[in-house]
Amino acid sequence: MGATLRALRALVLLCGFYLLSLLLLAALAGADAAVVTWVHGPAGIKIVAVSVLLAVPVVRGMFMLRTPRGERPPGVEVTEADEPRLWALVRELAAATGTRAPDTIVLTADVNAAVSEDARLLGLRPGPRLLCLGVPLLTGLTEAQLRGVLAHEYGHYTGGDTRLSALVVRGRVQIARVIEHFREKADGKVAAERGRQEKAAAKRVAKGKKAKEVDTAGAGVTYRMMASVYTLYGNLYLRASLSTARAQEYAADRAAARIAGRDAIASALREIPALSASHDFYLDSYATLGLPVRLLPPRGEFFGGFARLLAARAQEPAEPRPELPAMPASPYDSHPPIAERVRRIEALPDDGRAAEAGGPALALLTDAEGTLAALEDAVLADEILGYPRAAAWQELLDAAMVRNMSAVRTPLHRALAEYTGQPATLSALLDVVDDGRLWRLAERLPLSDEAAAAKGRVFREFVRPRLRSSLRTMVLAEFSARSQLSWEFSWSRAAAARLTGPVPHDAPDGGPEAALEAAVNAALADRPDTAPLRALLPPAATPAV
Repeated sequence: MGATLRALRALVLLCGFYLLSLLLLAALAGADAAVVTWVHGPAGIKIVAVSVLLAVPVVRGMFMLRTPRGERPPGVEVTEADEPRLWALVRELAAATGTRAPDTIVLTADVNAAVSEDARLLGLRPGPRLLCLGVPLLTGLTEAQLRGVLAHEYGHYTGGDTRLSALVVRGRVQIARVIEHFREKADGKVAAERGRQEKAAAKRVAKGKKAKEVDTAGAGVTYRMMASVYTLYGNLYLRASLSTARAQEYAADRAAARIAGRDAIASALREIPALSASHDFYLDSYATLGLPVRLLPPRGEFFGGFARLLAARAQEPAEPRPELPAMPASPYDSHPPIAERVRRIEALPDDGRAAEAGGPALALLTDAEGTLAALEDAVLADEILGYPRAAAWQELLDAAMVRNMSAVRTPLHRALAEYTGQPATLSALLDVVDDGRLWRLAERLPLSDEAAAAKGRVFREFVRPRLRSSLRTMVLAEFSARSQLSWEFSWSRAAAARLTGPVPHDAPDGGPEAALEAAVNAALADRPDTAPLRALLPPAATPAV
């Protein structure tokens, strides 16, 4: 479907909203005329008043003339003087695509790229263009892959998608606004009716009578009916406009393959889902690690550390990329399944332009470190920006783990406190073990039906792994409280605990960690022995909780 037909379709859908509204207003007006003719007195006045109240949201929705503008995502706006290489690539691809280059580039913190246009007169008049480019994409994609991504976005420009979006968005927002208004009115009627009935029930109870059950099924029914009518049309509007959006994605993919090469855009689409998952993992496990203790990574490293993570894990043995998820398509999806997009691209004839390996696209930035630091200022909340900075990632890890260890509460903590009625300390647990009550305590752990039904040795084998994990955590917390635990920071694997206390002379070979594992196993054996574990723990006046 060409741009002209898509514009006509969008206009017809928008006109459908106005036609529906006019029909409903005509129906209300006809009902009022009949009421005035045949119904007299307070009942007629009430019916006319209700129809007027129903007409207000419809009229308000019809006369929402200004198309809402999407908010620009937070980020760093870069000029051609700031980033000449990036702008040169942007202009080169715009020329190759045969479209006008964006007027503004904003670097964001998302694993995404997007273009928009502030078109006028419902898309009939072009307006300023904006390119939002995620720094994580620059970090994780090669320059060849980035070219494919940008060529795809320019495909939306050449197809007129960004200019038509104003027309489409206007219809969606107007319909949603009318539906929301009717639902708010219905909810208000329900709340008022519930309040009235509850007040009446309270009076009946005060008089010694039985209160009636609250029933608000009939409250706000006319508002809900009006909302349902617009919801049905809204669903039709979404299905039609989003099917167009999916077709636009396929067209933009073909444009990208033509401009940047089939393999470049295909490899970019294969890489982006994995890159997005890696970025989520990085934010959860590294960038935000110090927030609970009000500590930030070194300046520029909140987003900049992602490159370190990717570099460290790229040195691991290469594993094949997992197959792209074949997610079921929905008529309300704005994008086709990425697996289907890749399949269609790779089915195109080989154009002889194999995807270049190259370095990360981040090298296009003149001052990557400065940009990453500025991105923090633009994206992070002012409160978080006020936190002090760690001098290094190791310091951030140490501070976070001390806090985590002091606040740790395992299932064994809860079971022990319930069993003894006392604070769940390591000392109390070891006393329970020495008294021969470990397996009774274990019965209070969260258990599967199979484990709960087991007896004797079978039961012990079921619960021992959970006991081992919780006991080891409790011991590490004890060492942390006594400042005899350190953590080894790594970009390629989880942080590893290192005991720094003295090791008994009769401990097994392998260092403190091996001694700890052996001591934990001894405490959880069929015939428990806590002596090795007690020997590892130096005396303390107040054991850690």
